[in-house]
Amino acid sequence: MNDVIRSTDSRPAKRGFHLDKRDAKIFGVCAGIADYFGINAMWVRIGFAAGTIIGFGSLILVYLAIALIAD
Repeated sequence: MNDVIRSTDSRPAKRGFHLDKRDAKIFGVCAGIADYFGINAMWVRIGFAAGTIIGFGSLILVYLAIALIAD
């Protein structure tokens, strides 16, 4: 069965999580998370930045792990 569905902006949308290289700033992790949940990527980036500051940099390791494991 075809695992690619069409979204409203006529680009193919994948099912499940993926890195979004088109809207990427570094690796596309935040853009991929935003695409998966259907929200604006800027909010995810702000959340990652705030979480990194509050968590003393621990989210940097999570970000890198997602970037290396996904896709």
